[in-house]
Amino acid sequence: MPNDFNQQVIDEFRANKGRLTGYFAKARLLLLTTTGARTGTPHTTPVGYLPDGAGRVLVIASAGGADRHPDWYLNLLAHPQVDVDSGVFRYQARAVVLDGEKREQTWARAVEADAGWAAYQEKTDRLLPVVALHEIARPGPPDINASSPGEAIRLVHDVFRRELALIREEMTSGTGGSTLGAQLRVNCLTFCQGLHNHHAGEDTVMFPLLADRHPGTAAAFRRLREEHERIAVLVADLRRVVSDETADPATARAEVERLTLELEAHLTYEEAELVPLLDAGN
Repeated sequence: MPNDFNQQVIDEFRANKGRLTGYFAKARLLLLTTTGARTGTPHTTPVGYLPDGAGRVLVIASAGGADRHPDWYLNLLAHPQVDVDSGVFRYQARAVVLDGEKREQTWARAVEADAGWAAYQEKTDRLLPVVALHEIARPGPPDINASSPGEAIRLVHDVFRRELALIREEMTSGTGGSTLGAQLRVNCLTFCQGLHNHHAGEDTVMFPLLADRHPGTAAAFRRLREEHERIAVLVADLRRVVSDETADPATARAEVERLTLELEAHLTYEEAELVPLLDAGN
């Protein structure tokens, strides 16, 4: 994509915490900042990504099917440590180019999820590289692009809302198949793990801290924990279905709908209760 077009996407992405309009409104995009192979200066590029679980995402150096690798790919070959901005979360990552069977497996998933990748490959003799971005763990809480704790919790919730909406749409668009696609199953399992981790962090860290600081909130936190338990059951049901490669897509869609209804009600109540407490000291 031309640099001026890239800059428009970057500006909108940053202004709206990762939310885009138009062509990219339903795309999974991140901002990838690499170090120039020749200049040593940072370069930021919007790229599409695939969830992959286990603290990593996948990006494909397609360049729209051009015969030359994109600059960001050449940069990370020289400097594998990169910065990733999801719009809400910002972190450093280590870029690893996949090869052999690992590359073929992830490429097959990508093509199954979006035939556009195959169309790009058909345009060029260049084998389109698949790159795994492994988040580099660091101590302390995640770097969230928010101006207050209350905004942070809303933004994190919106990440779950948006990802679940994308999964629902992907399931609907795949109604013609008899089984779930491999990448769609990964998307679901990655979402489930992320939601589990988020709720575990709230139960063990955030809720006890806020309850101690704000006497009289016991009933609200009791309800939130009970909702976490109900949602955990729904998440386990969804995991069980999508882990079965022969799963009926209609059954999976029904589980996603059940989870969506319960989760949206929970997130709305949690925001109403937590945001005032989180921002009380600001």
